[in-house]
Amino acid sequence: MSSIAGEISSLPLKASDFNYDLPQELIAQYPAPHRSDSRLMVFNRQDGSVEHRFFLNLPELLREGDLLILNDTQVIPARLFAQRDSGKKFEILLLEMLTPFSWKAMIRSGKEAARGDPLTLLENATHERSDITATVVKKEPQSGDYHVLFERAGQPYDIRDRLVDLGAVPLPPYIERAPKNEDIERYQTVFARHSGSVAAPTAGLHFTLELLNRLREKKIETACVTLHVGPGTFAPVKSENLADHPMHEEPFILSRETASAINKAKSEGRRVIPVGTTSMRVIESVARQMGGTHHLQGMVSRTRLFIYPPSPFYVSDALLTNFHFPRSTLLMLVSAFAAPGSLQGRERILAAYRQAVEERYRFFSYGDAMLIQ
Repeated sequence: MSSIAGEISSLPLKASDFNYDLPQELIAQYPAPHRSDSRLMVFNRQDGSVEHRFFLNLPELLREGDLLILNDTQVIPARLFAQRDSGKKFEILLLEMLTPFSWKAMIRSGKEAARGDPLTLLENATHERSDITATVVKKEPQSGDYHVLFERAGQPYDIRDRLVDLGAVPLPPYIERAPKNEDIERYQTVFARHSGSVAAPTAGLHFTLELLNRLREKKIETACVTLHVGPGTFAPVKSENLADHPMHEEPFILSRETASAINKAKSEGRRVIPVGTTSMRVIESVARQMGGTHHLQGMVSRTRLFIYPPSPFYVSDALLTNFHFPRSTLLMLVSAFAAPGSLQGRERILAAYRQAVEERYRFFSYGDAMLIQ
């Protein structure tokens, strides 16, 4: 009997192995009243046990000398609204700046937008027509994304100068409401510095400046990476064979200062703890690009890293993260981290998720958090 179980557990995992039942009402539609009011499930990688705490308890759950890696990307008001002279309206989601005047974007009714005259952007607050136009100049055949040129008075225009007036907060598709004024602040980390994301690094949303000060008082260090989060983070894995999934690509920066802080922590036996799967993907991507090492160098690059069981980990010693979609690359990543180099993490994480459902944790971007250590 034990040999059969061993054979089954060694079979390659499929996308459907990462499904779980989630009641719709547990998908958080609003943030907690205060950032650090969120609950925190503490997951023990040694035995798969869990403990139920609050995010405010984080300083007492970490160790002196731990190094937290924060993603300091800043979410831009990436959702634009436009109108053709005929009255037809369009929605444009900016994905990535290509030049100061052109962006890669997703467009609702994109095929129609690509035909005919330029689209006139609308003011976000009043929905009145602005003096800026958007013209589709190219469609990427593989991704289906569009390249859009912005102009003002017939001249190329840097849309970043007007995003505050024209753009709206790009809330995830599972938040089934229009953005409100509070989202401008709450769908942004308090340490955001570098503009470029269309989705928040959500594990970082729980931190306040006061909590960061408490961590420093306990001699818990922080360092930053930058990974601009794209909409691919919400995409489910459609192919059953995980190796066939076309992983989305995102740009990142690992500074020499952060690489040095990581190397120092590792050499001194202190833990390196990514805050969020985005931070983890940066440091683990660099480790792999350097041949599989925990001694890192600064790097500006892009990553398509898809981590799933039984993946190893080269740098990360613990992980702070939110609860993730069924059948998502992020759920597969945390399953791999729950038992590195093994297939057993999936069962343990799904068991923890079942407890989270029973205990009425809040899920996804505005939801509660998990500390895996």
